[in-house]
Amino acid sequence: MDLKTKVGTGIVAAAIGLVAAWEGRSLVAYVDPVGIPTICDGYTHGVKLDDVATPERCDALTEQEVRRALAVVDGSTPGQLPDGVRVALTSFVYNVGPGAYGSSTLLRKLRAGDLVGGCNQLPRWVYAGGKKLRGLERRREAERQICLSDLQ
Repeated sequence: MDLKTKVGTGIVAAAIGLVAAWEGRSLVAYVDPVGIPTICDGYTHGVKLDDVATPERCDALTEQEVRRALAVVDGSTPGQLPDGVRVALTSFVYNVGPGAYGSSTLLRKLRAGDLVGGCNQLPRWVYAGGKKLRGLERRREAERQICLSDLQ
């Protein structure tokens, strides 16, 4: 395995750990705070409320979605972002989706070279369905700290 592959694998593993810490895992589908059927670690694509998953299926879905989110992050700015920024923003994109990220002030700041300013936008993303959620406040602060960790 070459160095680039090892680093990429480390970023994915770190992002999976961060996502898992904040999403929580349910093997039985449930409705999330904004009314979306969800299963595993926040997976929503095509989920129906009677769906059930195995831990192995959840692991595979989470890795697949983390890799997709990382690809969005890596493709969103010219040049390579520092590892902490990549891990934090992968968790963020996993949670809010590529559309919200793509039209965000956070991304505009990153593209302008203001990485600290971009990281400091994370705490603004604490609402779901128009309600401020304490869990999102805590998650965004954790993401912000990781995002800033390589920039100090």
